[in-house]
Amino acid sequence: MKSRTKAVVIGGGIAGCSTLYHLTQEGWTDVVLVERDELTSGTTWHSAAQVTNFGMNQTMVGLKTHSINLYQELRDDPDYPVQYNHGDGGIRLANSEAQMDGYRHFASMARGMGVEFEVIDAEECARRHPLISTGNLLGGLWDGNDGDIDPASLCQALARRARRSGAEVYRQTDVTGLTQHKDDTWTVHTNKGDIDCDVVVNACGYRVNEVGAMMGVHHPVTSMEHQYFVTDEIPGVVEAGHRMPLLRCPISDYYCRQEKNGLLLGFYEQDCKTWGMDGISPDFSNDLCPDDLDRVTDVLEGAFERMPALMEVGIKNIVNGPITYTIDGAPLVGPIPGKRNAFCIIGLRAGLGEGGGHGWLLAQQIVHGEACYDTWVIDPRRFTGHANVELTALKAIEDYQNEFRFHFPHEHRPAGRPAKTTPLTPVMAAEGAEFTVVNGWERVDYIRPSADFHETHGFWFNEAFDVVARDVKAVQNGVGLAEVNGFNRFELTGADRQTFLDRMICGRVTSKVGKVGLGYLLNDHGMVKAEATIAHLDADRTWYGSAAAAEFHDMDWLTQHVRKDEDVHIRSLTNDQTILVLAGPKARDVLTAVSRGDWSATAFPWLSVRECFVGIAPATVMSVSFSGELAYEIHIPNAQLYAAYLALRAAGQPHDLHLFGARAIESMRMEKGYLHWKADLLTEFDPFQTGLHRFVKMDKEFVGKAALLARQDLGNQMKLVSMVLDTDKMPAHPGASVMCDGQVVGTVSSGDWGHRVAMNLAYAYVDPAFAAEGTTFDVDCLGQMVPARVIAAGPYDPAMARVRA
Repeated sequence: MKSRTKAVVIGGGIAGCSTLYHLTQEGWTDVVLVERDELTSGTTWHSAAQVTNFGMNQTMVGLKTHSINLYQELRDDPDYPVQYNHGDGGIRLANSEAQMDGYRHFASMARGMGVEFEVIDAEECARRHPLISTGNLLGGLWDGNDGDIDPASLCQALARRARRSGAEVYRQTDVTGLTQHKDDTWTVHTNKGDIDCDVVVNACGYRVNEVGAMMGVHHPVTSMEHQYFVTDEIPGVVEAGHRMPLLRCPISDYYCRQEKNGLLLGFYEQDCKTWGMDGISPDFSNDLCPDDLDRVTDVLEGAFERMPALMEVGIKNIVNGPITYTIDGAPLVGPIPGKRNAFCIIGLRAGLGEGGGHGWLLAQQIVHGEACYDTWVIDPRRFTGHANVELTALKAIEDYQNEFRFHFPHEHRPAGRPAKTTPLTPVMAAEGAEFTVVNGWERVDYIRPSADFHETHGFWFNEAFDVVARDVKAVQNGVGLAEVNGFNRFELTGADRQTFLDRMICGRVTSKVGKVGLGYLLNDHGMVKAEATIAHLDADRTWYGSAAAAEFHDMDWLTQHVRKDEDVHIRSLTNDQTILVLAGPKARDVLTAVSRGDWSATAFPWLSVRECFVGIAPATVMSVSFSGELAYEIHIPNAQLYAAYLALRAAGQPHDLHLFGARAIESMRMEKGYLHWKADLLTEFDPFQTGLHRFVKMDKEFVGKAALLARQDLGNQMKLVSMVLDTDKMPAHPGASVMCDGQVVGTVSSGDWGHRVAMNLAYAYVDPAFAAEGTTFDVDCLGQMVPARVIAAGPYDPAMARVRA
C-alpha cells in the first residue's frame, strides 16, 4: 500500500468510485481509494439504480446529463460493458394544474441545458405506459433519456478505468483516524498502515459521520429506511413489445421500473423511519434492514389503483435498505466547511443516477478550485450552525414523505421550523407576519392583511401580489421597517486588513473611516465569487457584510487567503446582531427622533456609517439601500433588538410607519438593477459578463486578475441583461429559457413584478448578440412564449436621487 499520494478517497460506493475516476480524468493520477469492505457494499449495491435527466435546477440537469453520457460510454465499452437500460423513457405523473405548471417550467429550464422534456396529457401517459389507469390523472412530464443501470458493474467499471490511469484501490482497508498537519496535508490512518496525502475526500455514504468525527465535523446527513420489491412476471410487460417506461408518482408516493419481465416498485410511505441515528454496527455491510411491508400498505393501495395489474402478481423479493438524505434533499458535494484540503460527496439519495455527475463536479473543484457549473445548490457550506442531527432527521423525514412533490415558489415546509430566530420573531408573528426561510432564519416575507389570509403557492401571480404592492407603496411614499436577520457580518481587525481587502476585492476599497463601499471578490478563474459591503467603523475595525447564506462560504474564502505574515483577524458577528431596515422618504425623520446627532444628508450622506444609539440600544447605522429609497441599515445587538424596535415603532407612528418584508425588497431590488448572490452572481460568469464593469479596476492587483485578463480574448461570452416581459399573469422564474426563432439564446436568473414602475421585470444571461437595449425575444414561461424586451438596468430612479435625498 502506498504511504504517500495526492488524494485519498474514503468510500467505495458510486460516490467514491466516480470521484476517483474523475480525478484521473482531471489529471490527478496519483490517487487512492480506500474501502472498509468491498466496493458497493454500503448503499450502492441495493440501489434501485434509476438514471433520470430530471432536475429542479440547471446544475442538477447538467450533472445528470454527464452521468447519462458517461454511462452510455461505459455500456458500449467492448472490454468491460456495463448493463445500462438507457432510453426506456420515464413519466412523472401529476393530478393538479399546479404540478403541470411545474413540469412546464422544468421543461423550459432543462431546454437551456440541451435537454428536451415533454409535457403530456393523461391519455398520452397511458399510451406510453400501458399498465397505468388515467383516473385522477391530468398528465405528466416525459423524460426520453430515463433508464436504469447495474450498480455493481458501474462502480467496477469506474474503478477499473481509474486503475488504468494510475489510481489504486485498497479494499478491506478500514480508516481508523485522520490527522491534519500544520501545512494542511493529511494522514489517513488505516488498519493496514498510514497514507499521507494532500487532499482527503469523505465519500462514506451512511457512515459519513463516523469519518466526519475523525476530522472534528458533523455533516447534516441522516439515513432513511427505504423499501422496494420486485414482482413476478407480469403478462402486460411481456405483451407490450417494448420496455416499460419508468414511473414516478407524487399522487401515491411510489415509483416503478421494469425488472426482467416484472416490475420493481419502490415506496415513499408517510409512516417512514430514520435509520442509524444512534450508531451503526461495524458489521452492517452488504446488509439490509428487516422487511416491513405493513408500513407501505397505504402507498401500495395507491399503486394498485394506478396499476391494477399489480393486484394479480406475486412478489419475488423485498429490499429494505438505508439511503441518505440531507436537510433539503440535495447532496453535499464540495469543500467541507472550516477545513482545508478536505472535501465530501455525501447525502446522495439518488446516488446511482447522479453519481457520475457529482464525482465529475467534485473532481473539478479539487483539482481546479472550481467546477464548470456554479455548484452552490450542492455546496456543503449552504447549511451553517443550525444543521444539527435533530433538524436533519426532521427534514429528511419531510423530504422522504414528499419525494416526488417539488417545492413551489415561496413554499417553505414546516418540519424543523423555526431553526433560527431573533427576539423579534414572535413579535412579527403577532403582527401577522408570513415567514420565509433564509439559511435557517425565520425572516418576514410579508404581513398578512388579515388573520385568515392564505396564499396559494404556484407559478402564477397570486393573492400575495396586492399585499406586496401595498408594502412597496408604503415604503415609496412614507416609511417602512423590516427586519433582515442572518445577514453575514465579519469584523476585520489588524494592521494589514486594508491591504488584505484590497487584494481580495477587484475594485477600489474605500479606506476612509465612516464610509461604506460595495465590492466583488473573484475566484482564481476571474469569475464572481462573492459580493461584500465594506464599512470602515474606525481606525481599527472594518466590517465585511454579505448574504446570509454566505456565512461559511465567505469565511472559508477569506481565511484561506490570509497570508502567514499578514496581521489580519476575522471574527464573525453574524449570529450576534440583526439589521432593522428603515426605508422611505420619511426614514430620516424617524431616525432623527430616536437617535442623537445630525442625520441630515450633509452630515450623514449616502454610503456613510456611524455608531450611535437608537433609543437605549447601541447601533451601527449605514446609509445604504437595497430598495432604491432613502434607507438606513441599523445593526443592533440581538440583546437590544426589541428595545430598538419599540423605539422605532413609536417614532414612526406619526409617520404611519409600515412593516414590510422580503417579498417587497425583492420587487424593489429588481427595479433598481441590484443583483442577488447565487441567483444573478454566479461563478459561471465574470464581472464584465455580469455588468459590474464599474466595480473592476484593472490598474491594481487582486485575486483572479490574471485569469480575468486572459478571459477578455474569449469570444461569445454570455451577458446579463435586464428585460421587461409582456404579461401581467406570471413572473419569469429562474431557469426559464430565453428563445428566439425556436433556439435557446439565454436563461433567466431572476424575475419579479416591479410595482413602482408597473413592469414585469427579469434578469437573464443571454448570447451577446441579443444583449443590446431594445432587443426583443421570447421567454418560455410555463410553456407560453411571452414576448420580452431588453431595457436599461434599474428603471426606477436611474439618477439615484431618492437614495441621496
